[in-house]
Amino acid sequence: MQFSPAVSTIADTIQLSLSPVFMLAGVASLLNLLALRLARVVDRARILEDMHPRSTGPDHDRHVWELRLLDRRMTLITLALYLGVGCAILTSAMVALLFSAELFKLRIGRYIAAAFIVAMALLTASLVTFMVEVHQSLRAVRVRPELLER
Repeated sequence: MQFSPAVSTIADTIQLSLSPVFMLAGVASLLNLLALRLARVVDRARILEDMHPRSTGPDHDRHVWELRLLDRRMTLITLALYLGVGCAILTSAMVALLFSAELFKLRIGRYIAAAFIVAMALLTASLVTFMVEVHQSLRAVRVRPELLER
């Protein structure tokens, strides 16, 4: 006789997997936000790259400063994206492991818990990296003192 889990067992497993699935939805939103920010930073860098050869004096120095800042921001956003994608992959694997464990009667609870802990650590690292990038972006938005003078 072949093993077939009861519908109630599958329903319980689906309930267990709902939290990670909601976490995936949140991570997907974060990844979308990061991708949009990266696109805007790249667009701004391209504009400055076009202006750079024609600029001189203080404008040239400001363009170089902003290009360096944009390069740091691209690095941070890319890192946050990688961390977020890692979290999403691990969370998806965790949901698959939940169902596999139930279907095949595997005793892998520790591995599932470890996967969740690592996924949360990756999400936290992605959010911290995002926060650092936002802080960097505010440096470019500040009004220069010479523009505030009469």
